[in-house]
Amino acid sequence: MTADNQVRVGLAKGDDALIDLTAAGVESITSILESTDPKQYLTGLGEQDLPEVARDDVTLLSPIEVQEVWAAGVTYLRSKDARMEESDFSATAYDRVYDAPRPEIFFKSLPEKVVACGEPVGIRADAKWNVPEPELVLMMNSRGDIAGYAVGNDMSSRDIEGENLLYLPQAKVYHRSCAVGPWVTVGASEEEARQWEISLKIERGGEVMFEGSVSVNQIKRSFSELAEFMNRSQVFPFGSALLTGTGIVPGDDFTLEEGDQISIHISGIGCLINSVVRV
Repeated sequence: MTADNQVRVGLAKGDDALIDLTAAGVESITSILESTDPKQYLTGLGEQDLPEVARDDVTLLSPIEVQEVWAAGVTYLRSKDARMEESDFSATAYDRVYDAPRPEIFFKSLPEKVVACGEPVGIRADAKWNVPEPELVLMMNSRGDIAGYAVGNDMSSRDIEGENLLYLPQAKVYHRSCAVGPWVTVGASEEEARQWEISLKIERGGEVMFEGSVSVNQIKRSFSELAEFMNRSQVFPFGSALLTGTGIVPGDDFTLEEGDQISIHISGIGCLINSVVRV
């Protein structure tokens, strides 16, 4: 969004500038993802003589426009172990789903509720154990094809989920519980994306409270398998976004506090930064 509050679509040019694609008639990110070859389409636009704007002169909105956001769980071994540790009641279920033919896939957020880079994510006022979950996001078009990737944060209240497995929607779906950004990277194959690294840093009052990293290649299921299950018996006329699970879990003695800053970096995409508020 520009300084005069105009919403425009931009193409990153290096670290400091954006090419104004709206000047070429591009009205949405969704239209790019719906194209036959988004990378080729953007390459052609980038070769046109279009105006540029400094990165510091705009506010990045979430790349989620009209897409439903869903999430896959227990796709990393560390995630399985962490969710088994939350509760003896739920341990058997999480152990089984990690090795099951069918993945765990659940609804996460309506598009209008997704938090952008630079905006605050939320921790529930009635929860005592809250954590971020840094995740690679598969951006899919209406045909179910993976058209791009983004950085996601699947905020979670671990104590609520651990109390009873049936409380998962309350632990996962609430105000400001989902952040996606800072933009969409297109053109990378799954083989390339699996070389990326996801890192998480949580700061409190200028002090680093937690750091961790994991390779995208640690995701057990293939992207095509997750996409296929996501689109089974489903219709997404505007496409969809799927968070692919987390392999970074802070220790059991850590919980987020209001004012914390969460930085999630994926090497092939960029960094999603959000502060924390209680909701």
